[in-house]
Formats: sequence, C-alpha cells, structure tokens
Amino acid sequence: MTISTPDWVKQAVFYQIFPDRFARTQRQTDSPAMNVLLEDWQAPPTLQGYKGGNLWGILDRLDYIQSLGCNALYLTPIFQSACNHRYHTHDYYQVDPLLGGNQALRDLLDAAHQRGMKVILDGVFNHASRGFFFFNDILENGPHSPWIDWFRIHQWPLSAYDGDRPANYESWVDNRALPQFNHDHPAVREYIMQIAEYWLRFGIDGWRLDVPYEIKVPGFWEEFRDRVKAINPQAYIVGEIWEDASPWLDGKQFDGVMNYPFTEAVLAFVVGDRMVREYVDPVAYDPYPPLDAPGYAQRIQDLLDRHDWQIQRTQLNLLASHDTARLWSIAGGDRGAANFAQSSVALATLLLMTYPGAPSIYYGDEVGLGGGTDPDCRRSFPPPEDWNPEVLRLHQELIQLRHLYPALQGGDYQTVLQEAGAYGFVRHQGDQRLLVLVNSALQPHQGICLLSLGIEIHEVKILWGHVDFTLQENALHFHLPARSGAVLVLIWTDCADT
Repeated sequence: MTISTPDWVKQAVFYQIFPDRFARTQRQTDSPAMNVLLEDWQAPPTLQGYKGGNLWGILDRLDYIQSLGCNALYLTPIFQSACNHRYHTHDYYQVDPLLGGNQALRDLLDAAHQRGMKVILDGVFNHASRGFFFFNDILENGPHSPWIDWFRIHQWPLSAYDGDRPANYESWVDNRALPQFNHDHPAVREYIMQIAEYWLRFGIDGWRLDVPYEIKVPGFWEEFRDRVKAINPQAYIVGEIWEDASPWLDGKQFDGVMNYPFTEAVLAFVVGDRMVREYVDPVAYDPYPPLDAPGYAQRIQDLLDRHDWQIQRTQLNLLASHDTARLWSIAGGDRGAANFAQSSVALATLLLMTYPGAPSIYYGDEVGLGGGTDPDCRRSFPPPEDWNPEVLRLHQELIQLRHLYPALQGGDYQTVLQEAGAYGFVRHQGDQRLLVLVNSALQPHQGICLLSLGIEIHEVKILWGHVDFTLQENALHFHLPARSGAVLVLIWTDCADT
C-alpha cells in the first residue's frame, strides 16, 4: 500500500495556541456575550477563570506569527463550552461567543489563507459535556429521552453533579463532567462524521483529534479518514496519542500524531538530570532517566524505524503543549536562571527544528514563557517588555534555517556521531547535505566525526552555532563547546565523478 500524507504539512512549522490566553481583540463588539467580567490578563491562570483571548486577537497577531516563520496554526478547542479550555463541548456547530463566534473563525481563516497559512482545529469527539443538548435532555427527561442511546447509561437516576452518588453513566477518565459518546450507535457515528465534514467545508485545513484511542469501534477512524479526504485530500489528521501510535499510523487512519516519544527523548538528552521532576512526573510522558548520546541515538533510530517515511514527515513534533509544563520551567529556566536552562532550550529547539516531521511551537515558548503543570502551563501571552529576546532570536534563526534548506524538512536522516554527550547526524536531500552537532555535556567535546557518505567533502561551512574544526579526508576533527550545538553545510562531489 502506498501511503499518502498532506504535502503542505511537510513544509509546515506549527504554532499551537490556547485561544483564551493568546490575545484579546482590540475590536469593538456589541455582543453581550463578549462584555463579561474577565480575569486580569497578567494574573496567574486559574482552572475556571476566563482571560478573554479570542480569534480576532489571533488574527491581529498573524504578522507576529509569520515573523517567527510559522505557517500553520493549531488551535485547541474553540466550540461553545462552559470552560476556558473548551474540551467540554456544548455545541459542535457554534464557535464560542467569547472567542467571537462563527464570524470570527471565518475572518481568521480568510486572513490566514490569504497569507498562505493553514489552520487546524481540535476535534473532541470522544466525549461531550453535561451541557451538550442531547445529554442535557437525558438529565431532564431520564429514561424518556429519545437520546439515551447516544451515551452509555447504566442505571437511573443519573447523578451528574453529586460526587457522593454514583454517576451511573460512562465518562472520560470517570470525570462526570465529560459524558462519553456511545460510538457504536449509528446516529452518534454519523453525527461526528458530519461535524468533521461541516468544518472542512467551512474552510479549516484539518483536525487534531483529542484522545482518539478511546474510540475503539472497528472502522471508525478509517471511515473518518475516508470522509475527510473526500472533501479535502490535503486535510491533515493528527491524533493525540502519547505512546507508540503504530496501530493508528498504517496510512488508513491518521497522517501523524503529537510525537511525545520524540519529546521524551529530547528532554532526556539535553535537559537530563537537571530536569525539574515535579513538572514532568505527573504527566503522561516519561522524559526520565537521562540519556547520553548513544542512548539518544538508539531512541531516535527506534522512532525512525517505526513508521513509513511519509508518516514520519507528517508527525507533529513538539517540546511542550497545553498538557505539559513548559520547556523553560522543565529546564529550571526562569528570568535570571543559570545558563544551563537557556542551553537546554537552545539545544532542544535545535533538535526540534532539524528533525523529520512538522515542528510545533507552543505559544509563548518562543519568548521564554514559563509555566508548570496545568493550569500554569496555560499562562497568558506576555507583553513585549517581558519577552526574552535571546530565546526569540533563537527560534527565528532556526525556523528560517529550516525553511531555507529543504534537506531539514524532507531529507534522509543518518546518525554519524554518538559519543558521550556528543551527537551528530546528517540530513540529505538532492545535492544538500547538512550536518547537525549537539553536545549536551557540561564539558567541551573534542572528537572526530567520520563522514563516510559516499561523497568527497571538500569544504564545510557553519550555518548556525559555533564549532572549531578542521577537515581531513572526509573526517571532521572538531571541538564543540559544552552545552552547545551547530549546523554545518557539507560542500561535496560524488566519489563516482572523481
């Protein structure tokens, strides 16, 4: 079977946005739904409070997002809901009025597409909310509701709010606020398929699927893919699966997943035992214990061997998200932190931007925004005076490098160095060969990188970073400072032509 995945994703750099926390609009509106009491923007985030960020605010920041080099947006849920994160969906056909409603999404899509930017939305199709009309009808009418088969009801009466009594219905992770759909029911299945189709026709460019592994009905995701691709063959389907996603990445279901196994490996290698454990221990990934270069090389090779190359190129690679602590804090970083924290951010970002797949930046990470676990990882985007200019410049430089050199997007990946804390690999596409070197150790690394690539290298140039080197017959003798990295371009001729 030939696997086909969206071409645009292979050149994409995503910017993930939690809409309530990114930007408030400067536009005036007469909607009473927008004129409500909001939390102070600069105050620490809470589990239940609203900051008032909206889709028009995102539209107003598209210039900034493009200046980073990001050309695709991933928005966490935007549909009407009674919570700031909106994973408790009330109405799948209405954008939340606090976000500007359907018109704000229309405006954002039009503006993004005019700039050549793509937009994918978060599809929460495993569960709804107590306020979802069909479940609310069950709460009102009990066994007389015509929609009782849409959910898995065990006994009566239901207890949707009283934690001292059994809920008597299935919900995601036993959270009675999130009643789980009965996906075996044909009407439920068709309802979800039509939601996906509706918003694709509206103009979105794909779906990020929330906890799709919970939907175990045979053929469900195969049908979902068929119907999505029938409307837009280039639509992106990416699942939230934290572990080995091989069962879903067979070319018949998803184009990729949020690549948390890559996140684990990078954090274990570049942050290592400097990691703030309280920020990673409660989360569903495991970036511990630390990895040296051979350990990292083995982990990366396992990931590269796991999936078809077309799938590899459309994996969504990330260092942090709305479900994890932020990289700056995981690395011990805060304003005025020790240099190792900044080095961890730099090295991790270097590995992210040079790895096969689509990199994803979690809003604010590019300016050094900190944050622990939920809700602290969902802080409001800071004003410019609170940005870290070094971190911002780092992201701009590495994203630009990725766009300038197609080999960093789609080139073959070959490990050429794995010694102590020093790791190196070559990305090769056409006549481009780029060498990436990373030293995660606290000491400088002096060594030799043998570039036995079937070519004769006659010159090496530094594109980014700093490394001292000499080239002797396809062997790079180099000195790489502690906690540093570099990207080099190899100027070569084919041995067969010499």
